[in-house]
Amino acid sequence: MKVSYFPGCTLKNKAKDLDLYAYKSAEALGVTLEEIENWQCCGGVFTTSCDEVATKLSSVRALKEAGEKGQPLVTVCSACHNVIKQTNHAIQTNKEFASKVNRYIADGEYAGETEVYHYLEMLRDLVGFDEVKKKVVNTLKGKKIAAYYGCLLLRPNGVMKMDDPENPTIMENFIAALGATPVVYARRNECCGGYIAMESPELAKKNSNAIVENAKAAGADMIITACPLCRYNLIKNGADIPVVYFTELLAEALGVKEDTNGK
Repeated sequence: MKVSYFPGCTLKNKAKDLDLYAYKSAEALGVTLEEIENWQCCGGVFTTSCDEVATKLSSVRALKEAGEKGQPLVTVCSACHNVIKQTNHAIQTNKEFASKVNRYIADGEYAGETEVYHYLEMLRDLVGFDEVKKKVVNTLKGKKIAAYYGCLLLRPNGVMKMDDPENPTIMENFIAALGATPVVYARRNECCGGYIAMESPELAKKNSNAIVENAKAAGADMIITACPLCRYNLIKNGADIPVVYFTELLAEALGVKEDTNGK
């Protein structure tokens, strides 16, 4: 199976493991990630102003390229996924916005026909967690792992439609498929404070620490996330249990994780 892939800026510098192990794990599962040619930054955040078009054009070009290949567009960074999914939805539902966007496209219009999947959704809906389970060579049995969703994977629910925003299960089911024990805790879908870290570092630290302590109190010995900013914020603010990308955990279970010497 081939899918179009949008990595995003952070995965090419600060979050290389999120990208590297997305590729390695996909290959082990029989999925080829075809990186979008000449992709640019998704825009970082989705602005709700219909007049703001410029920062959404990169997402539109990526969506259009995937659609022309007849492939779904897969993302792995929570922020990129949120921006691309919301941009696609805006084109599908707002004729004025779609018209403005298409004035910038030189080679035909785009109407929102491309399907957008987060990598976790690809595992659940296209590959299947049962198939993932069959490919596990290093069982993670005995590990108690907490999923941290953060804000952007689940909201706004009417657009993202990944899971129940108040009681999600996709990451817990992913953890269980790898043989580990998923830890459910109250703050798994609350904000870490990443977007207010510059304005109020004290509040960001308070939010992050509350998440980690809540996960630990529920019995977790590790936290996984899909968001580079969330991971950075949790670690920066003193997490005393490992916080890793979910693709790194997947690669370990599939036997394709590199050792410390990079071999």
